[in-house]
Amino acid sequence: MKTADDAIRRAIIEDYGVLGRATEPDLQGLVQLAATVCSVPTAVINIIDDRSQHQIAAVGFEPAVCSREDSMCAVVFREPGHTVVRDATLDDRFAGNPFVTGEVANVRFYASSPLITPSGVPIGTVCIFDEEPRELPEDESAALALIAHQIVDVLELRRLTRELGESNAQLENFAAQVAHDLRNPLTALTGYIELASEVPEVAEVPAASRALARAESVADRMSGMIARLLDYASVGGAPIRRSAVDVGPVVASTMEDLRSGGLDNGADVTVEASVPVPADPTLLGVLIQNLVGNAVKFAGAGERTPAITVTVGAVVAGVRITVDDNGPGVPAAEREVVFEPLERGSNVAVPGFGIGLATCNRIVESHGGRMGIDESPAGGARVWVVLPSA
Repeated sequence: MKTADDAIRRAIIEDYGVLGRATEPDLQGLVQLAATVCSVPTAVINIIDDRSQHQIAAVGFEPAVCSREDSMCAVVFREPGHTVVRDATLDDRFAGNPFVTGEVANVRFYASSPLITPSGVPIGTVCIFDEEPRELPEDESAALALIAHQIVDVLELRRLTRELGESNAQLENFAAQVAHDLRNPLTALTGYIELASEVPEVAEVPAASRALARAESVADRMSGMIARLLDYASVGGAPIRRSAVDVGPVVASTMEDLRSGGLDNGADVTVEASVPVPADPTLLGVLIQNLVGNAVKFAGAGERTPAITVTVGAVVAGVRITVDDNGPGVPAAEREVVFEPLERGSNVAVPGFGIGLATCNRIVESHGGRMGIDESPAGGARVWVVLPSA
């Protein structure tokens, strides 16, 4: 009869998503480790639900599925701690089991350690066995318990990774839907503003013309914010495809775009790149565009001419990108908060949405890297990014 515990266990097992699939290499490695450390020819990872025992990784035989009634581990997996049996034919719990009697196998030595989830629910075992009676030394027993913990950690990591991917997909879909729902009325509003500005009676009233111009500017700004928010939400939704990227042409393309829009502020930009960057070319383009664009914008906000230096060099296990500017810099107290969405720090005189650095941070994190802000030798801000080689 199915109990409440069985229902909870089955739901947890389904969340892990390991049943009915090919053996995962990391789980196969752990079960091989169990067999090697404990010096036995056979080891297996069992997941036990309310009906069956599922062997999801095994050494010494091909993994299969059997009924829960035939399972040796199903007898003991809900009990705390190890189960160690020198000779299963002499143990009342197992003497009549088909894995012992020869109907399925000829198990004599048997030992298992339960797989306990972080919520305290046992879902199966890692077990080892042999056709000859033997003991399990204390150090091997401790190793088996440690391997059981590692198996649960792997299952948890798989679950969290899958849930994160689903969450990212939901976020991207939500952002796309919101952007669509907002853009339609915004486009209509912009159209009405343009129509109103062309009416002769309105055009002849300076105050009305100025009000309509301000309204059109606000609508354009909102449209830009929607686009940037959608970009932010979509980062990380697709797999990273790394290749060796030369930063020089990426910076040149960014500056050409800024010049075309009259946003370059006469900046002098220098690139010192000694190595290529191992990154997704599209995402790296967005990263460089945001970092260089920010540096040009903030450094050019005063009377000074922006002087920007982009440096790329090798570091231990990766590549470091730095963007130095001669602008006002970022106060030390704000050097973490500015990476949050819609946070712009204290320099609100410079136009922007507070999304660019947040997008950069997501791009860097999606590559497994880190980024931060320091004071630049040029007197402004130094934004640095470290991306791993693989």
